[in-house]
Amino acid sequence: MLSHRRRGTWLRWVLAAAAAVVVLAVGVPFVYIHLIEGPAPAPLGLSDPASPSASASGAGSGKAAAAVPLPGTWAVAAGSRAGYRVNEVLLGQKNVAVGRTNSVAGHLAIRRTTVTAGTFTVKMATIRSDRSQRDAQFDGRIMDVATYPTGTFTLTRGIGLAPVPAAGKVRAYRATGSLTLHGHTRQVSFGLEAKRSATQIRVSGSIPVTFADWGIPNPGFAGFVTTQDHGALEFLLVFQKR
Repeated sequence: MLSHRRRGTWLRWVLAAAAAVVVLAVGVPFVYIHLIEGPAPAPLGLSDPASPSASASGAGSGKAAAAVPLPGTWAVAAGSRAGYRVNEVLLGQKNVAVGRTNSVAGHLAIRRTTVTAGTFTVKMATIRSDRSQRDAQFDGRIMDVATYPTGTFTLTRGIGLAPVPAAGKVRAYRATGSLTLHGHTRQVSFGLEAKRSATQIRVSGSIPVTFADWGIPNPGFAGFVTTQDHGALEFLLVFQKR
C-alpha cells in the first residue's frame, strides 16, 4: 500500500513538472513577444513617420516652392531605408522578424516622363533587427555577408510616369528588374508607390523573396525558430536631384 502511494505521489510530481515545462515553454515566449518585445515595426511606406516630410523638403513654408524639373538624375538621399520582413514561429508563438538599415545607395535616371534606368544597393552587414542572435544568424549562416556584402536591384524595363501626378499625390507603378542576393541574380516584378514633392521623389515597395530561388538557407534555427519559405525585401527610397 505504501509503495503504491509513493508511486502515485511520484507520478503526480512528474505530471506537474511536465505541465510546468509546457507552461514555461509557451508562456515565456508569449510574454516576451507580446508584452516585452511588442509588435513588429509597420512595413516601410510613404507615410512612414521617420521619412522626410513635405515641410522638411521646403513644401510647408507657407509659400509653394518651385518643383525641381523631373528629367535628369536623382540620387538616393538621407531618410532612405531597406530591410527584410519574415513571418516566424518562436516556440509556438507567431512573430514577425524585421531587420532594417539606412545604408542604401542608388539613383534614378528620368528622360522626359519615363524612368529609363534605376538601381539601389544595400550593405547587408548593416541590417539589424531587435535580436542579436537573429542578426548573428543573418550575417553568417543565412546571408553570409562576408562573401556577399551587398544586395542590389537594377531596373531592366522603363517605367512610364505620364501623366505626371501633382506634388503630394501618391501613384502606383510596377517595376521589373534583376535582384541580386546571396550571389544569385533573378528577374523580379513588383508593385511600388511614389510621391513627388518640390525637391524629392519618394518611392516605397516590397519585393517577394522565396529563399530557395536565391540559394538562401531557410532562416529557421534548430527547431527553436521556424519560418516560412519566403519573406520580403522592403524599401523606402528618398531621391534628390543631382
